[in-house]
Amino acid sequence: MLITFKTKAYANITMFGDVGLGLLQLMGFGSDVPGAIDSADVPTALANLKAALDKMPQQVEPAGEAGEDQPAVSLHTRALPLIELLQAAIADEDYVRWE
Repeated sequence: MLITFKTKAYANITMFGDVGLGLLQLMGFGSDVPGAIDSADVPTALANLKAALDKMPQQVEPAGEAGEDQPAVSLHTRALPLIELLQAAIADEDYVRWE
């Protein structure tokens, strides 16, 4: 499953389902797909996400299958595009939705 985050203020961000669902939970807006955050709630979602990531160690998840020579990517790194999308939505006073 893939999850695509959308706002008019930024390019769409597509993530693997497990990563996207985890980030939704860190934002404090459940894990229902599809879903949306009203423009007034986007600053709260961003603050929740940043606070949750700050509390987490920089855990590294393998990028590929076991045994492959792939670089590892942390959840903090995977969250950066979503953080930028949320910041753009705040600046434009726009809502965020995902499907």
